[in-house]
Amino acid sequence: MSDMVNHPEHYQMANGLETIDIIESVCAELTGIEAVCAGNVIKYVSRFKHKNGLEDLKKAEWYLHRLILAEEKKNGKENN
Repeated sequence: MSDMVNHPEHYQMANGLETIDIIESVCAELTGIEAVCAGNVIKYVSRFKHKNGLEDLKKAEWYLHRLILAEEKKNGKENN
């Protein structure tokens, strides 16, 4: 039986690693919008095959674009 609250199957990797553990590790040194966007990119890419397919990839793309804009703004390169 799947535990959709604590261990949803669409966030489980074949080797037992969970998406939350990857996000926690990658985002440990990030703050604010950087952490939000990076975490969501990882979340949507990791689950796309098991949940919403192309929709999840487009969500990941949206968050990646926001992360890129934030980095460009931080580095004085505001390009739209």
